[in-house]
Amino acid sequence: MAWGTASTTLMHRSKLFNQTRWQLAVWYAAVMGTILGLAGFTTYQMVAHSHWEAVQQELQSIAGTLHDSLEPKLKQPGQLEPAVQTVLPNLCLADHHCSLLPEETERHTLNAFQQSGYYIRFFDQSGILLATAGQVPTGLSTQLHDRNWQTLNDANSVRYQQYSLLLKNYQGLPWGYMQVGRSLKEFDDHLVFLKLTMLAGLPVTIVLIALASWSLAGLAMQPIYRSYQKMQQFTADAAHELRTPLATIRAIVESIRDVDCLTTAEMQEALAGVDRQNQRLVQLAQDLLLLSRLEVSSETLGNQTATAQPACCLNDLILDVVESLSVVEMAAPIQLITQIQVQELLHVAGDENQLVRLISNLLTNALQYTPAGGMVTVTLAQEDQDALIHVQDTGVGIAVADQPHIFDRFYRVSCDRSRHTGGAGLGLAIAKAIVQFHHGRIRVTSELGRGSTFTVYLPLLQTGRGHA
Repeated sequence: MAWGTASTTLMHRSKLFNQTRWQLAVWYAAVMGTILGLAGFTTYQMVAHSHWEAVQQELQSIAGTLHDSLEPKLKQPGQLEPAVQTVLPNLCLADHHCSLLPEETERHTLNAFQQSGYYIRFFDQSGILLATAGQVPTGLSTQLHDRNWQTLNDANSVRYQQYSLLLKNYQGLPWGYMQVGRSLKEFDDHLVFLKLTMLAGLPVTIVLIALASWSLAGLAMQPIYRSYQKMQQFTADAAHELRTPLATIRAIVESIRDVDCLTTAEMQEALAGVDRQNQRLVQLAQDLLLLSRLEVSSETLGNQTATAQPACCLNDLILDVVESLSVVEMAAPIQLITQIQVQELLHVAGDENQLVRLISNLLTNALQYTPAGGMVTVTLAQEDQDALIHVQDTGVGIAVADQPHIFDRFYRVSCDRSRHTGGAGLGLAIAKAIVQFHHGRIRVTSELGRGSTFTVYLPLLQTGRGHA
């Protein structure tokens, strides 16, 4: 957690990553703002269309109801019979001045056409206004238009929607025209409120999105920055590792160049030194190439990397590696013990050469850090569907602070001891990469002065396939 906090702090101080973070945040906020703007506009249009359709359906419904109620009561074309007032109590003829008292309005509010903002007008077939009902706004044109739907403005610039239809008398003959209208003030006020709410809320939303974008961009870039740091560290470590053998070769070449006449023995000694450093460079290049291939294979092939490989018998591989290391000079004063705690052969799917390299690296690492007279034990066991390989030593151990980093490339617990043994700090990194390639896991338990134990878990091959 502390390393993650330190990494985040360093990322904040990096000009390159800050600039990239700003760009990501701005682009994200711009894209989300555009999407929200389009969504808001679409919502506004849908609400407006829905309300408009509701208004038209309401007017058509009222007009249809009135037509059905008035048709039996209409006799002569262009003449309003007294019976019409039973349907429209507040009917006002065109040549009369009518005013509806408030108590009358309250009494007739059950009729939709007498509610606030609604009105009715009757015209004869020649377009002359005959009568009105309801709250007819001032300033409306008294001329009859041939269009069924009209949007009008009164003297106060309030919009009205009006629907016209042909009335027929009781005999089915054309009687005249009826116009039913209603105020759009409530409709317009609702749309204005909706528009203002969206316009006011959009900047606030964009600000919140920008803050969230900045935070999310930082979270998204943390793994990238950690990879960038590891790449920088790897480059620095690789350069450091290459510098020593290259400097040695250069020193040998310069020493030879300054000598006029070299003896055969001196020449052989100089060439041997160059060859040793060259072998060190070759080994370093091979190890780095192996690591790169393992990582690329694991990322590109996924679960098919190891499962597509042939079966390998861990019993035989461990015995072969232990036998080869027993004759090495460095292993002579150290007791190397093998414990096979299973009765049957354990098979895993994978690359035999890589598994040999895995076991060899772990054993070599244990032997290097175990003093003379110590003991290294390699154990093969089984736990559920996994094969377990334990490599335990009685060496110097690993400090708790170093344990999380021992599988990193070029990391050394003790630089002096690693230099003495010629290691470049890639053995455990390669071991971990091989384990991950085979879909296993590796862990370490250690205590200073009491040795270390490396445990490898590898998934066993299904029974039947291992013996094929």
